[in-house]
Formats: sequence, structure tokens, C-alpha cells
Amino acid sequence: MTLSLFRLLMPYSLLVLSACTVGPNYVLPTTTVPESYKEIKGWKQAQPQDDILPDHWWEIFHDAKLSALEEQVNKANQSIIQAEAQYKQAQTMVQGAAAAYFPTAQASASVNRFRAASGQNVAVNGVKYLFGSVISAAWAPDLWGSVRRQVESSEDSAQASAATLQALRLTTQAALAQSYFQLRALDAQIKLMNDTLAAYDKSLLITKNRYIAGVAAKSDLVLAETQLESTRAQMLNLGILRAQLEHAIAVLIGKAPAELNIEVAAFDTTIPTIPSHLPSQLLERRPDVAAAERAAAAANAQIGVAKAAYFPNLNLAVSNGQQANILSNLMTTGARYWALGPAGLAIPLFDGGARSAQLQQTIDVYDASVAGYRQAVLVSFQQVEDNLAALRILEEEVQVQNKAVASAHKAVVLTTNQYQAGTVSYLNVIVNQTTALSNDITAVNLQSQRLVAAVQLAKALGGGWSSKALPTRDQAGGEVKWSQFLPVPIVDKD
Repeated sequence: MTLSLFRLLMPYSLLVLSACTVGPNYVLPTTTVPESYKEIKGWKQAQPQDDILPDHWWEIFHDAKLSALEEQVNKANQSIIQAEAQYKQAQTMVQGAAAAYFPTAQASASVNRFRAASGQNVAVNGVKYLFGSVISAAWAPDLWGSVRRQVESSEDSAQASAATLQALRLTTQAALAQSYFQLRALDAQIKLMNDTLAAYDKSLLITKNRYIAGVAAKSDLVLAETQLESTRAQMLNLGILRAQLEHAIAVLIGKAPAELNIEVAAFDTTIPTIPSHLPSQLLERRPDVAAAERAAAAANAQIGVAKAAYFPNLNLAVSNGQQANILSNLMTTGARYWALGPAGLAIPLFDGGARSAQLQQTIDVYDASVAGYRQAVLVSFQQVEDNLAALRILEEEVQVQNKAVASAHKAVVLTTNQYQAGTVSYLNVIVNQTTALSNDITAVNLQSQRLVAAVQLAKALGGGWSSKALPTRDQAGGEVKWSQFLPVPIVDKD
């Protein structure tokens, strides 16, 4: 039987090896890539040896606390853990698609207790038994490459899932860095408010003494008290914003808000020099662009799957079993039987246009995927340009704002002296003090905006990732374990 089966399957095996694969082969969609960035003029370039961001891109800010928080993102962020599980699911789908290459086999046992109808000529009257056992196998050769295209599509989808995982990881890291720098900016504002409250308290004391001496009006005293209390209320409101940012950071590192306490620290982080590689290299650095490109490749392979449905399907089967009236005779030589077949060739003739609609749908999905890829490319260039412009313009704004801060503080000193000399009202002092505080807060906010723009630029440049980090086609299928071929479920949950 084995030799006969081998002779039967050999021609079909040779046919499968020489079979064609229908459907278009994937070609990377064309995109328009600029020669250089529009906003690169005047940009501080990194040294040649630092032409790309490191994998741990946040280390360019040289903030130990930020680095410690970022290290916890990969370990405990639940969204990333979810994406990792989805990537493993995509790997398993590759294995499921590849399983169609192999024949299927099953074993069955049966017992039948029956009695022949009356009037029939049978050898033995009465109730009889029929025992049986059979091992059967079936195989559908992949003549037109449908399975190969499905495996190809699953591998591309798994690679897209891996890129999506990295894009989510990068987005989460950037969100943490932004929240962290915004929190440090609030620390600076709270310190500024405390220093201002001390100055306002001193001004209130001076005004109170002048009022007691009869050289200041009651209205001056009321204005001083109002200014002090309103500023104190503003400072308390900053505490709400700081608490919310701290809670957001806790969730990003996979902790409950009650488990994280970030101590107040100085806001002294400097803006790092961020390497901005050529636009042509950007497409290799952006994980979201890689995910969109791999999705287009997966959609292209599905066109081949849909086209293969137009061609005949060949199904082969073989079985070997035993059958006997007495259980003890079931394993004897005389009880054995085998069968080659049925071998069936199914030729689709009419389906009401279902296959045509499915084929057109896969083409439309591919066209949409290509458009999505090209849109991702455009957005990537936009984000780089936006943050290059933001950093350049904010740097100029900081220089102007520093002059405004110096002038505002000088005006406070002058009007305070004039008030003590009795030449101006206390309202002039309050106006200048309020202007000085507003300019101080603006300066802190500008520094925060610059750091956020630096984070966004690092993210827009891919955060040190490269498309070379994508899993190969073999890696996209994950590790195939011997236990997967057992007839009983053995699943690892580690």
C-alpha cells in the first residue's frame, strides 16, 4: 500500500513543485522624496559620528530621572504589552497559513450494532456488530500558489504588526518625555510663584507700614493684598496640573498613580543637538511608514489568493483501516483494507460573480493600502518639517523673550523705588510686577515648548529605529515547536 501511495502521489508532488503562483509580484509603491528639508536652513547639525539617533534616544537629554522612567515603559506599559501579544498573534497566523502546505490525517474507531430487516437472506440472523478503525489522510496540492500567497500575506502582516508595535513604543516613549518636561516646567513655575509670593509679601509689608504712617492710601493696601492672594491661588492651581501629569506618567509606565511620586527638581535640561538625516533615509527610520508599506505588501499578496480561486482545485485522499464483526478479529490480516481516493478535481463554473467581487475587493484594498502608505510618507515629512521650524523659531523667540524678562524686572525695581518716593501710585507697581511675572512664566513655557519640540523631532525621525530591525520572513512566522504537531493541545503561557 505504501509503495502504491508513493507512486500515486509522486506525479502530483512534482506538479506542485513546478506549479505557478498566480497574482502580481509585489513592487514597492513609488513616492516623491525631497532632496532636503525645507526648514533645515540654520539648523545645528550633529557631528558626523552622531548622524543617527541612538536606540535609547531619550538619553540625548542627559536626564537620569527621565531615563529611569523610560526604561520602565517597555517592561510594564499595558498598551505595549497588548501590541506584543497582537504581534505574536500575527506570527501564529503565519503558522496557521503555512499548515495548509501539509496533508491532514485523522484516526477514527467505530462500532455498529444492528439487526437485518426481516425477510432478507442473511448468513446470521439476529443482532450483529460491526467494528471498525481507520486512519485516513487528505491533501490539496497548492497548484496555483493560493497557499503560498496566503503565507506571503500573513508574513507581511506579521512584519506590519512588528512595525506597529515599534511605532506604539516610540509614541509612548515620546508621550512620557513630553509629560515629564511639562511637569518640570510646572516645577519651575511653582518655584517662580513661590519667589514671587515672597516678593509680594514684602511689598504688602512695605505698603502696610506706609499706610500706618499715613503716607499710603487704603486702596494701596487692598491692592497689595489682592495681588498676593490671587497669585497664591494661581500657584495652587498649578498643583492640579502637576498632579495630573504625574498620574499620566504613572499610567505610561504601567503603575497606578498612587505608586509613583516624582520629586520636585530644577528645570535645567538643555536642548540637545538632534541629528537630522537626509529625507531619503527617513522612510527607513519611521516604523509607522514601515507598517503602512508592509500592509500594502500583504494586500498585494491577497490579490493572488483571490485569483487562484478561478482555477481548479485538486484533492487527494488515502485511507487504511480494519473492519470485522468480532472485536477480537479486528487486528487480523483479513480484516484490513485500504483505499486510494477519492481523488477529486473541482472546476469552478458559476458562482454568481462572487469570485469576481472578491478579486476586485482585494485590488481595491491594495489601492487603499498604497494610498495609506504614501500618506504616511507625506505625514512623516510634515512632522519633521514642523518640528525643525518650531525649534528654529522658538530659539529666536527665547532670545527676544529673555530681553523682555530683563526689561520687565528692571521696570519693577524702578516703579517700586518711585512708589516709595511717593512719585507714582501703587497701581503702577502692581502693573509692572504682573508684567514681570507674566514674562517669567512665558520664558519657562518657551523652554518647555522647545523640549517638547525636540522630543517630537526625535520621534518624527524614528527615534533611532531602522527598517533593518523588522523581522525577516522566517522570523515573522515565529518559532515552530514540535508540540504544535501533536494531536493534543500543549500551549505555553509564559
